[in-house]
Amino acid sequence: MSRTWGLIIGMVVLFAAVALILSQVLPGPRRATDYLVIGGAATMVCLLALFLVLIATTMRSPETFFRKKK
Repeated sequence: MSRTWGLIIGMVVLFAAVALILSQVLPGPRRATDYLVIGGAATMVCLLALFLVLIATTMRSPETFFRKKK
């Protein structure tokens, strides 16, 4: 399995886990906006995790965000 497929499967599993946890934590009865909040929070967690994984694995340079002027 390639790295890309591993990241895709990992993000789908993480999204499902966060959405399931948040659906158990939020009290019912739920409205449409509650599902919007659950999906938005799960998306934000997945994007943060993807960002951290990509920074940790591909950009190992100490100058990832800032470059020194010569």
